[in-house]
Amino acid sequence: MAAPLHTAWFNGSFMPLAEVRISPLDRAFLFGDAVYEVIPVHAGQAFLLDPHLDRLERSLRELGIRNPCRRAEWIDIINGLIEQNGGGNLAVYLQVSRGADIKRDHAFPPESVRPTVFGMVSTMAEPHPDQLGLRAITCADQRWSRCDIKSTALLANLLARQAAREAGAGEAILLRDGYLTEGSASSVIIVEGGALIRRPAGPELLPGTTTDAVFAAAAGVGLACRDEMISEQRLRQADEIWIAAATRGITPVLELDGKMIGDGRPGPVWRQVAAAFEALKPHGTAH
Repeated sequence: MAAPLHTAWFNGSFMPLAEVRISPLDRAFLFGDAVYEVIPVHAGQAFLLDPHLDRLERSLRELGIRNPCRRAEWIDIINGLIEQNGGGNLAVYLQVSRGADIKRDHAFPPESVRPTVFGMVSTMAEPHPDQLGLRAITCADQRWSRCDIKSTALLANLLARQAAREAGAGEAILLRDGYLTEGSASSVIIVEGGALIRRPAGPELLPGTTTDAVFAAAAGVGLACRDEMISEQRLRQADEIWIAAATRGITPVLELDGKMIGDGRPGPVWRQVAAAFEALKPHGTAH
């Protein structure tokens, strides 16, 4: 993803990103006491906006952080960031922390402390047709037990992603107690006998807005979709493995821990579903 663009949103105002200043006492800085969301934008239009905002509101609710904006206000902020940064294909990043108190204290601050709201955008490039697919490795899932909350406390994710980078891979697929959870920055879908399978929702993984849309697209072309526990053995023996994320869409895994998946090329089910998923996106002139 390219460098961030110029206009940000900070505590009620649009301003140059370089001018945003956040207190060192902000709880996001001190404790990772914050949530975030990333909304993909295609041709200047937010994609899957309501599911992303539903997830943001759920994360805030689960952590007891007061939602600083009504739904219509969030939409205005997102559309403003898109417009002021030129539209096109973007990723809108929103972050809400519990705010900045006058001292460092693990206990929640008084209700008079206002949440800190920050938003920015980055460009989102479409992959070249000849560069579809990636290599992945597996890693032990060492994250906390509430991965269903999209918290900014991502150190374990970062370590897994760095391990993937050092191995020359594009993603780390996480395993806990012998079962697949998700990727370091993605959801994981496998294909068995033409059916799409993902791990059931629970505190071990983030609810996938993109995987929900992928399942809907797959069902629309007549494919079976199931939520089931996926053992490590089942993962490694899958006909196809995909990762799904807001800024990546669905990407086929061509190699896992050095072993080729299928024939090492994007599989036929992925090609069918990717075309159906692409048709769901807003289309127009990206500017």
